[in-house]
Amino acid sequence: MTASPVFATALVGVGGALGAVSRHAVGLRVEGGRSVLLVNALGSFALGAVSAGPIGSTAALLFGVGFCGAFTTFSSFAVGTVRAASENGARAAATVAVSNLAAALVAFLLGSLLVGASFG
Repeated sequence: MTASPVFATALVGVGGALGAVSRHAVGLRVEGGRSVLLVNALGSFALGAVSAGPIGSTAALLFGVGFCGAFTTFSSFAVGTVRAASENGARAAATVAVSNLAAALVAFLLGSLLVGASFG
């Protein structure tokens, strides 16, 4: 069953609100670039699990698009990369960029493989 456009939008909104609040809570406990790396890795792991799991479109909208989309943070990643470049040079910026991208990709694959192996 496919959700109506209004219901789908509401699901994404509710999931997004929960993801944004969760992202803020992590930021209160973990400072600076480590919080960005952590939420991007955790969110990517969760999205990998959602992508590989046998869930319906309703759950995918709520959790995958809404929660994971708001929980992860590309804008903070971009700001952190530019800040690292201006404060510590290009090598530091490259380290921030590569570590964030690698962590997110590896986490997505791990989440996907874990759930895929469980349900596949």
